[in-house]
Formats: sequence, structure tokens, C-alpha cells
Amino acid sequence: MKQDCNLPIGVFDSGIGGLTVVRQLKRVMPREDFVYLGDTARVPYGTKSPETVIRFACEDTQFLVQEGVKAVVVACNTASAWAIPTLERSFDVPVFGVILPGARAALEKSETGRIGIIGTTSTIRSQAYVKAILARDDEVRVVARACPLLVPLVEEGWVQHDVARTVLKEYLAPLLKQKIDALVLGCTHYPLLKPLIAEVVGKGVKLVDSAEACAEDVHERLGALKLLATRRRRDGVFLPFVTDEVERFNELSQRFLGFPAERAVLVTLSPWDRRRKGQHLSDFLMR
Repeated sequence: MKQDCNLPIGVFDSGIGGLTVVRQLKRVMPREDFVYLGDTARVPYGTKSPETVIRFACEDTQFLVQEGVKAVVVACNTASAWAIPTLERSFDVPVFGVILPGARAALEKSETGRIGIIGTTSTIRSQAYVKAILARDDEVRVVARACPLLVPLVEEGWVQHDVARTVLKEYLAPLLKQKIDALVLGCTHYPLLKPLIAEVVGKGVKLVDSAEACAEDVHERLGALKLLATRRRRDGVFLPFVTDEVERFNELSQRFLGFPAERAVLVTLSPWDRRRKGQHLSDFLMR
């Protein structure tokens, strides 16, 4: 189904971390409108089964499609790892994830072919990054480590705290022993730890921000599909929705986005129903 280039881009995540992806999307496409859904009632996805993650991702995407988006960006690494094929089959809009762009960027940055990956337990368990990297170059060495303590540290605001530094040293020590020269930040929260991670790993390790890689991929592919709002003169609008904890989302959003945002709107998601095709634009996007 052909989409209108002036429609917004939809982005979803299990919570607030996906705002780091929105931040990069806004950097490369400042004229685009964005509708964001944070499924804060069911966060985190990283501890859920693949079947549950897929169902949640379908419900998230269904909501965004009903809001009239022209494309959907799966900002959640866990949902990108498990749900992308189902979303591509089930919805009539382009679907983007963070895994493949991150894998490609890691291969481009690594000179020695020794790549590290850090992420949530579920993302690492899925081996999505490992498979994506090895599918493109089966001679590289990939080592991965789940880092479940990093997300709460970021949300607590301890991105330069000695506790965060100690935890990172513990998590990253096994990867550094393998002499990696590129490290994939495989969780949307981790970009806020980037300065501290860079300090811990040293100058010999290049950091791969999947949010940055994803934003470049979305820009390139929407351009090829002629879906960019190239004639728009104004700055793009950003509207966030959440399924719970509105005040906490509003409190943390600027830290993740890097710019002030509209207050989030509380919504309830409908059970996934592939038969529902109705779409509408939110009032704030009516032209």
C-alpha cells in the first residue's frame, strides 16, 4: 500500500529507552513528524519470552498504524531481535529495526574482526546481533555479554557514578580480554552511558551506537521509497504516548531525547487483531 510522505513516522519501545533512537532520527530527519509509543505498563521486554515479545510488538505496531504512520521503527532491541519478520508480514508499512544497522556498523568499524556486544538478557540470548554479523562475515570473532544492571543505573541518572563505572568494568572485562576493537551498544539506554563506556574500554575500542546506525538506515531507505517529507518547511512534531507511568516518562524524557517534549498521552492498547485496518491521524498532525 502506497503511503503519504507527509504522514508521521511511528517509533515504539518497551519503555523510555527508545527515545535515544528518536533523538538520532530527529538529528538526521529534523522535518519529520514522529509518534512514539512507550509500552511502560509492560516494561521490560528484555525478560519476556519471544512469544510474548512478538505479541506485544504486534500490539504496539497496530496502535501506531491506527495513528496513521507511514513507517514503523522498532526502537527496542529485544523486539527487533524477535519480532521484525512477523511485523513485516502482518502490516502494510515499512518496518525498521536496530539490529541489522548496528551489525553493519560494527563490521565497518572493526579493523581486527573482534567485535563485542552488550545488551539485555533477552537480546543477548536471541543471538540476533551475533547472527546478523556472522551472516555478513563468518570470519569475525564475536563475543556478547548481557548487562542487566545498566538499564536501572541509567534510569536512576547514575551515568557518571562510581557505581556505574564499577559495574561496567566488571561487565566489560571479559570482552576486553578478547581484544575487541568494536563494541555494539545493543540497548537503547546505553548511549547515555557512552562517555563512561568509552572511558572504561579505552581509545582502542570503537563504540557502535545502534540508534545512530538505525537512524541513518531509516533515512536512506525512506528516501529510496520516496517517503521523506522533503517539501516541509517547519520542524517536525513529536508526540509521545505511554501505557503507564505518565509522570515518570515526562520526568525522564528530556534526558533521553536531548530536547523538551510534549507531555505524554496515556493510552490502552487493544489486543492484536490483524483484521483491523482502520487508520486515523491524531488531531495534532491534521494539516
